[in-house]
Amino acid sequence: MSLARWASIALLALAGCALPLAPPEPDALLAPHLRLIGVAELGPGTEYGGATIGGLSGIDYDQERGEYLLISDAGARVYTARLQYGAHGLAAPQFTGVQALRHASGQPFAPWWRPQPGMDRPDAEAVRWLPGARALLWASEGDFGRGFGPQLRESRADGTHLRDLPLPAGFTPTAESGPLRNGTLEGLALSPDGRTAWLAMELPWRQDGESATPASGGAPVRITAIDVASGRPLRQIAYQPDAVPRTRRLPGPQMNGVSEILADGPHHLLVLERAYSAGAGFAARLYRIDTREGSDTLALDTIAPGNHQPAPKTLVADLSALGIAPDNIEGMAWGAPLRAGARGSGCVLVFVSDDNFNPAQVTQFIATEYLPLRGGHERCGTTGPR
Repeated sequence: MSLARWASIALLALAGCALPLAPPEPDALLAPHLRLIGVAELGPGTEYGGATIGGLSGIDYDQERGEYLLISDAGARVYTARLQYGAHGLAAPQFTGVQALRHASGQPFAPWWRPQPGMDRPDAEAVRWLPGARALLWASEGDFGRGFGPQLRESRADGTHLRDLPLPAGFTPTAESGPLRNGTLEGLALSPDGRTAWLAMELPWRQDGESATPASGGAPVRITAIDVASGRPLRQIAYQPDAVPRTRRLPGPQMNGVSEILADGPHHLLVLERAYSAGAGFAARLYRIDTREGSDTLALDTIAPGNHQPAPKTLVADLSALGIAPDNIEGMAWGAPLRAGARGSGCVLVFVSDDNFNPAQVTQFIATEYLPLRGGHERCGTTGPR
């Protein structure tokens, strides 16, 4: 989610009005399929490559290099980093590189204070390596103020622009329909064969209904499958978020939406719901869905009660039930599996938070072991380019 969306949060926090929550006690009943390995945090102002690290909104893993790829929503840049963990601990991340992503013109994306004609200022929210790790897909929520809707782009590892992938007409925002500003492409998953990209909206489309509240999960959000080679839409799933888990304690936002998705084998997605309520803090829950279930809503102009069936979802974990206080979790990736002999599956899920460059927040890395679900998961889901 872009910095503009969280401006009110930053102001409240800086004014000393934020109410930090103590980490809860672990609750296995609410985290049946995740086990905490460890948490590592970067404090505000941590620098690398001459700039402050922050705004980390997406993460992916390259198993050949043993490095993680992280995308920042500040200026559209990607970092590489190494994470070391064992069965019961996570070390601080070691950053190894940073690279600016470039516009189709070959120029760096212009900053907000120096707009360039015909060029958006991306709000980068998700990233995935394509097979071979020589090119990457990344998603932007768009730059509505300059007339640009959500974008899906392919770039080389050195940041060079390769192409903009076409998106279905419904992705174009209008006054009556389409995605809401700062509620668009938050999640990106790539199928194990690299041929299909799944794109997740954070919030419902304008015509589909209201967003979640503490009393209701609101309207479903759309998760769309795209053929990577052609950009052709293949299928769309209606996904029903939970109600906002905490009522706000202060004036300000209260919301819950999808902040990331991740392929778990060829037919399943892990869906991360991230919530925030002013004065009550953040929350995050992880679910698993079967992409073959539920209605195909691709041809539906409006999703309404009675004209579709949302994809059923299974709780993997409430991250708070791991005994941690999750921050603004926006990125999720498969990591290097644990060594043989670890309990559970040995499969590792890594999460990262977007600190919004807010001194009251942190950049948080969370490593967890993914425990087997009924039906299993294949080779630890997808573990990066092969």
